[in-house]
Amino acid sequence: MLAFAGNSLLCRMALLHTGIDAATFTSVRLISGALVLWLIAAQRSGPGTKSLGGGWLSAVALFVYAEAFSFAYLSLPAGTGALLLFAAVQMSMIGWGLYRGERLARWQVAGFALAVGGLVFLLLPGLSAPPLQGALLMTAAGVAWAVYSLRAKGAGDPTRANLFSMWVAPEARGSGAGTALVAAGVDCVRACDVRILRTAVTVGNDAAARLYARAGFADTGTREPLGHSDAEVRILELTL
Repeated sequence: MLAFAGNSLLCRMALLHTGIDAATFTSVRLISGALVLWLIAAQRSGPGTKSLGGGWLSAVALFVYAEAFSFAYLSLPAGTGALLLFAAVQMSMIGWGLYRGERLARWQVAGFALAVGGLVFLLLPGLSAPPLQGALLMTAAGVAWAVYSLRAKGAGDPTRANLFSMWVAPEARGSGAGTALVAAGVDCVRACDVRILRTAVTVGNDAAARLYARAGFADTGTREPLGHSDAEVRILELTL
């Protein structure tokens, strides 16, 4: 929340107290952010590393957010803009969840109400009726940020991968086929610059556990249910 509020304050200060215009300010934000991400990706990359794909819809959503956000603060006070942005983001994301069939638990509803109430209380002294154009732009920024966040939520952690399932025919067991399959999987994710490879082994399947242990996997100590059965799986991880 501190970063959320600071983003609004810094943007408002830059547009109000400096000679920079909204379009240039947005360009500086996007270009500098892209440069930093490129430097991080370049530092993590190695020979033969495959690039991780992006998405144009996510890029467009981020651009709409940044552009609308900057132009909205030409007419909106920082407190009003922050409240409008927060409301638009939360209502968009919650609305999408409800549309997909998700239901909020009581503690989630209480938490959302507490967050909104706290934000209103903190910003109330500076609130005023917002100009229509600024309010519409900030609402659009909030919806665009919600789209960007929802798409990022489904992207997963690019530095982690899961080995979901592997099976060796009974007649091939003991021949090294399992070791070769695990090694091939490790080589595949290593080429994608993955840092952690995770898998699960049914508790009691000691042969599989030993196979993964020989490949360098370590037991995390976490146990999870196996489907709807009474069995459990142990979670193993390999640091690459």
